[in-house]
This record gives sequence, structure tokens and C-alpha cells, in this order.
Amino acid sequence: MGVRAHQLADLCSGITDIPASIRVTDVSLDSRTISDGGLFLACAGRRTHGLAALPEAISRGAQAVLWEPISGVSEPIVPAGVYAQPVDRLSTVASSIAGRFFDQPSEALRVAGITGTNGKTTTAWLLAQVLTRCESRAAYTGTLGVGVAPDAIVPGKYTTADAVSVQRQLAAMREAGTECVAMEVSSHALDQHRVAGVRFRVAAFTNLTRDHLDYHGTMEAYGAAKARLFEMPRLEAGVINVDDALGTELARRHVSVLALTLIARQAAGLAVIDDIRSRVPNVRSLVASDIRALPAGLSFSIELRGGAAESETQVATLPLIGEFNVENALVALGLLLALGIALKPALRALGECQAPPGRMEALTAPGKALAIVDYAHTPDALAKSLRAARAHCRGKLHLVFGCGGDRDVGKRPLMAGVAAAMADGIVITDDNPRNESAAGIVADIIAGFPQGICATVIHDRGDAIRHALASAREGDVVLVAGKGHENYQIVGTECRPFSDRDTIHASYRISNASAR
Repeated sequence: MGVRAHQLADLCSGITDIPASIRVTDVSLDSRTISDGGLFLACAGRRTHGLAALPEAISRGAQAVLWEPISGVSEPIVPAGVYAQPVDRLSTVASSIAGRFFDQPSEALRVAGITGTNGKTTTAWLLAQVLTRCESRAAYTGTLGVGVAPDAIVPGKYTTADAVSVQRQLAAMREAGTECVAMEVSSHALDQHRVAGVRFRVAAFTNLTRDHLDYHGTMEAYGAAKARLFEMPRLEAGVINVDDALGTELARRHVSVLALTLIARQAAGLAVIDDIRSRVPNVRSLVASDIRALPAGLSFSIELRGGAAESETQVATLPLIGEFNVENALVALGLLLALGIALKPALRALGECQAPPGRMEALTAPGKALAIVDYAHTPDALAKSLRAARAHCRGKLHLVFGCGGDRDVGKRPLMAGVAAAMADGIVITDDNPRNESAAGIVADIIAGFPQGICATVIHDRGDAIRHALASAREGDVVLVAGKGHENYQIVGTECRPFSDRDTIHASYRISNASAR
């Protein structure tokens, strides 16, 4: 993208009054990325205020600063030639200001937002690939990075980037000729208004299970943050998993204002669909049944009701292991229908997709146990991953897992309970301990084990994985859970290179190309 110049008054129209003479050539929330003539948005954070980085922003050439006034923060003193203006609730309008700077990129794109505790990455990954295979130029943005799935992905730091970076990414996609965007939207992003200025055409909800209570405090607040995606202005359609309690609530709340596709594979969800369709017959539904495990994936029957055909049943194949991935596939298919892709070509393309890295990713070698790497880091996700791994296990099921530091402490004993109930052998190790004591995290986990359950503790994650692989035999399965695709480990404030996948590759002396 070339250098662009905007009147600051235009960017802030309807937000605050700015003199007409001020022009800016860039915008950023990060002082380290400010360029000469740029606009620095100094927002209030949970731990620090953006004004703490104002000297660096000015040293890098910031022309103007908008800052968020809060109690305890003084008005900044800036050098001559630098414009400073307070803006109430700047955090909530930063996305809109950035959207204006980049000429509203989401208006030229069909953006599909996916939220939920588990399944966002797989759903968005499948959606982007199927759209591309169906001749729509599509991009992915989420936990795995940003780009065109499955090959041209640039790793990112967050599931959903900051408010300015999101708009910058969308602008780059627009200029590259992208038509559709599959975007993971985290609860943090929704709570912090990072996507408030993005035009979403369709929104999807996968599920709500325990996670991020260190941030949200309660499940009610967590669910309320997720629900905000369905309240975005000019949203046209929604895809909702009604096997989930919050999904059912969202469906009933929005059925009269959005074109909904409801998905289910359980009896409770089917009952919800029947009830809603009895009152609103034009609601579309996708229901999965007859789910079968294949050597390298799954097959299932899918019934589409509503839409162009009153009822249509097809057989689908999915190149992912784990029955729970059927839900992710259903959500992706619902989004595809909402974006105008017919069911048959969507299913054909779905069967040709590549699985996302680190999501129930199977790695093996002759005479060795099957190793599976998965991102599962919540009690619900761990249970689903263990259940899926058991389906491919002829011997013992070994589990390697830990819990992240500076995150929800309450889920640690719950994950131990899941491990004790579902795994035959357990190795507890370090995840991303961050600023917590690794020994303290392990103690929190062990507290959740029933009496008589034994686990091996090996803090070094590489050694823990190698121990589990060496202990396992052909026919066994070793599930390495928690970090998935991540190629780092956070210890204190240091980000150290580390990859579960690479550790297994090295132990089995296989290349990435040999992984199945």
C-alpha cells in the first residue's frame, strides 16, 4: 500500500472536533510502528496506558496523538508541531478511525466472523480453503496467522489483531484482490472493540465452554462478549451451533432479524431446530448423522433443510480426525451457504481441504505409536481430543499436557480430572508458564487428580514429549495437547523457540512432508 494522507478531522468526524489543517500519513496503536507524519492512538489498557509509549511515538515522527482520558492519567505535554487531543472512550472508536484511514476496506470484502471457545481456527481454515477452491479469492486471519490458506500464511501474535492492524490487514487483502475473508474473532477482541469498525456480512458461533475467566471473570460475561458479534451493524446472516446452550439463546434472540442457519448433531440441538422452524419455517438447518471414522478422516451424512430445497441429504468426507470436527465442518458449510456457495460444490471442495496445523494433526513413523498434536487447552477441548484419539487407539492412550501461566487457574484441576478419566498414561509438563511458577502450575493441576491416579511430571516440554513417545508402543496413541501449531514457549517474558510438532518429527526422524 502506498503512502496515503488524510485530514485528521475527516477521520474523527462525529467523534470529536479537530482543526482542518492537520493531516496524517499513517495510524497505529503501537509506538514502535509509527512512521513520520503518523497518528498515534494512545488507548487505556488493562495494565498500562498508551501514553506511556508517547515519547517513542514522537521520536519516530508522530504528527498527532489522540489519547483516552481516564482517572489518574494527566494530559500529555507534546513538542511544538505535534497535535494532541483527548478522545473519550477512544478504545471503542479506534477501529472506526482506522477503518476511515484505510478507506473502509471491509465494505469491499465479504467478511465472515467466527467466534466461540473451540473450533474457530478449524472452521475459518476450512472456510477459506473451500471458498478458494470454489473460485472465490479468499483469505484467512486468526490464530494461525494471516494469508491464503493453506500455504501463504504469515504467523501472527493474536487470534484477532489490534483495532488498527485488523483494518490494515483488510486493506492489504482488498488491494490483493481478495473477495472473502474468514476471520476468527476472539472474545477479547469483541470486549475491547477491536472489530467495531469492521463490516461483517455473516457471523458464526461454534460453542461456549470454560476459558479466559482470568479476563472475563464469569461465564456470563464471557458469553456476553461472544454474543456481541451477532449485534454488529448491518450483519446479514448468522450460523449458530444449537447443540450449545448459548447458541440456542442466540438463535432465539436473532431469528427474527437475521437469516439464520442452525447446525446440530445431538438430540437437544435437533429439538431446538424443530421448535424454531415450526415458528419460522424459512430458517435453514444443517444436521449431521451417521458419523464414521476413516483411516485419515471422517464421513457423515448431512441434511440441509430450508433454503432453495426443502430437504437435501448428501454424504460428506472430511480430512480431519475427531468427531467434534463435524461440528466445525457444519459451521463452515453454513457460512458457505450464507456466502452463496451451493452445498454440493462446497462438500466436494471440503473433502479436498488440508487440515490446519496443530489441530488433531497426526504424525507417525513405521513401528511407532501414532502421535497427535492438538491445541486443546480447555477441559472441554481436552475431553474431545482424548475421545477422538481413543478412536484411533489399539493399545494405550498417552497424554502430555500442561496449563498456561497467567491464565484461568480454575480450569487446571478440571483438566486433570479429564485426563484422569480418559487417558491411560499422563505426563504433566510446562505449557507457557509466563510469569508464574511452573511448579505452582503443576501443583494446581495435580490437585485435580482423584486419589490413586499417578502422573509423571517432567517440566522440560521436549523431554516430556520424548519420554511419552519412548514409553509408547506401536498401536498406542500419544496425544500432545495445549500448544498445537505454536513454535515458541513463553517463560517469564522470554519467547523461546519450541515446537511440539518439530520435537515429534525429530524423535521419529521424519520430515514435515511425511506427516499425515
